[in-house]
Amino acid sequence: MALENSVFTLRPESLSLPVVEKGEVLVEEATKVTVSTGVFHVSEELGHVVTTDTAQPSANRSWKSKLAERQANAASDEYVKKLPRVMEKERGRFGWAKRRKRQRYVEKNGRCNVSHGNMRETYRYLTDIFTTLVDLNWRCSLFVFVMAYAITWLFFGAIWYLIAYLRGDLEHLEDETWTPCVNNVNGFISAFLFSIETETTIGYGYRVITDQCPVGTMLLLLQAILGSMVNAFMVGCMFVKISQPNKRAETLVFSKNAVISLRDDKLCLMFRVGDLRSSHIVGANMRAKLIKSKQTQEGEFIPLDQTDISVGFETGDDRLFLVSPLVISHEIDPRSPFWDMSQGQLEKDDFEMVVILEGMVEATGMTCQARSSYLADEVQWGHRFSPMMSLAEGFFDIDYGAFHQTFEVDTPSCSAHELSLAAARLEAHLYWSISSKLDEEKWEGSSLTNQSGKQLDNEKGGVFGPTFIVGEITRIQEQSGPGELNGCVTTDQSESEA
Repeated sequence: MALENSVFTLRPESLSLPVVEKGEVLVEEATKVTVSTGVFHVSEELGHVVTTDTAQPSANRSWKSKLAERQANAASDEYVKKLPRVMEKERGRFGWAKRRKRQRYVEKNGRCNVSHGNMRETYRYLTDIFTTLVDLNWRCSLFVFVMAYAITWLFFGAIWYLIAYLRGDLEHLEDETWTPCVNNVNGFISAFLFSIETETTIGYGYRVITDQCPVGTMLLLLQAILGSMVNAFMVGCMFVKISQPNKRAETLVFSKNAVISLRDDKLCLMFRVGDLRSSHIVGANMRAKLIKSKQTQEGEFIPLDQTDISVGFETGDDRLFLVSPLVISHEIDPRSPFWDMSQGQLEKDDFEMVVILEGMVEATGMTCQARSSYLADEVQWGHRFSPMMSLAEGFFDIDYGAFHQTFEVDTPSCSAHELSLAAARLEAHLYWSISSKLDEEKWEGSSLTNQSGKQLDNEKGGVFGPTFIVGEITRIQEQSGPGELNGCVTTDQSESEA
């Protein structure tokens, strides 16, 4: 099968094929075994394979083959240079398998990365036309604003011109005895200018409606009413759009990374939030959501399931006094979705935590919302935020240069669940050890009454036996059988009497 100027991307370790030129009995074998770049040119005329790396250049080769050889060598050199970088990127954290980057649900700047498609009930946007106009971008809003006024001016200008045309005012322009509907309207341009003067209530005084035109009087009233409605609607839309608190959220900043470290001997997930303006957010409230797909026990797959993350709702810590930057803490307890997550699992897990700050703008009184998110690789295990507040002369100085800075601290790599079990086992071991030693000391004495310092009298009928106090626990043993105290002391009625 004949192939013309075909390129194969094979990479043999060595190649020593002979090179034979057409019309000559010249065979030139490669003397050095080198690593080929993997580019082979197959020519129908030559009928053999020519390698660009191992074969020595021939004097009779055409300039096309030489150009192809140079391009192949350049591509090979560039590939070899990029190969270590590519391999380093593909290496990842746990070997060669690189974790696929998660698609954000909410961007770092707060924009929701959701596109609504295949919406067939688009008429619902027209039922709430005011909100639709407010949600438009500025380019479309300005276009609608200009077109709303231009269309109404043109529409009523055309009606004024039609009235003048039907009444014959345009035919009696030079007749001083004729009383037109509108004075000094001699064409469409003058009728359009009169429409603008009427709707904007400019009133230059040159074009005036007369009392001989009842139709013009009705049209004047209609245009005045409709013009006021258009002014109220469009000016209201522009005012709401200008006063929207979206830009206020630009000065509410979140830390680039979240951290996990110990706080009061408990693992906590923390992030920092701050307000760059001197005017404060009134009634600031913080919320957090975990965005992660899951599958139920019945096999139902729930994409982007939202789980609430407590940031102090029970204690009221979610209500912030945001005068200076604050570190928001989520205690990882049994109700937390991170209860069983260790450092190794964090490296391999795939989730997104969305944080939402809501409050009322002090200057305008409108509600503002700032959003951000943290992916799994943006959560730093064993880190803590650097302090950024210092006491100056008469005030507290905030250094926003350290807002995103963190430093490493000693943090166990196990999950909060494992840490809790280890603490419980340690506490139980100390408790039982201390109790056993106390009990042994009591039994080593000559009398149990002298050792304990207290002895209870038997009730009538001899139902209850003596009481042993070990630490803070008091147990009453029954007479009928042996009793057990702290798992190490056994007694009965006969022994107590003895």
